[in-house]
Amino acid sequence: MIGFPMHAAAPPLSGGSCAQVLSNGHIEELIETCIEQTAEALVQTHSASRSDVRHAIDAVRLAHAQGQPSDLMSTIAGLHGAAEPDLAKAVEVLAARLASTLNPSPQLIPFAGRLIAPTAFYASFERLHKLARVLLAPVIFAEDTGSIGVASANPIAANLLAEKIQELVSRRFDIRPFLTIARLDYESWTLLTHRHFEL
Repeated sequence: MIGFPMHAAAPPLSGGSCAQVLSNGHIEELIETCIEQTAEALVQTHSASRSDVRHAIDAVRLAHAQGQPSDLMSTIAGLHGAAEPDLAKAVEVLAARLASTLNPSPQLIPFAGRLIAPTAFYASFERLHKLARVLLAPVIFAEDTGSIGVASANPIAANLLAEKIQELVSRRFDIRPFLTIARLDYESWTLLTHRHFEL
């Protein structure tokens, strides 16, 4: 562990409905987990210095506190001076490095921007929609509840959301869904987060 300061953790998960399992406290805990894991991966892959990561963490936490979802990886890209269109390339390079820390490594799917938002799935799992919004990790497809795809520019965020989806679908339907985790290019990511979360 790198030792980036974290906020107080929420109480452990317990049985119950989606709303009980994904209370605001649990969502905040998952945001912090995403920040911490992304920070560790950025330093581990030599993508950013500890000092830059600490500054970026402060900016991301401030944005979340103001109700605006923010991603640590893209914030680091911005701190390194990347601006459009260089920001897109910088985010995609960082995303590939973060993906290399996961097993299996989520692959980039360039056509995700053409996929239709799974509104019925979001309506059925409103708290998951809220979690997807704050993690900036849209659900890119949901074939009933047996096969679900999650993607993000930040593969760590997508991985965390997929774990939570699997847990909650299993609780509600007593089935273990097949989860696909993928990476989004910057353009698809911004398009889908706007379309799915009105950002």
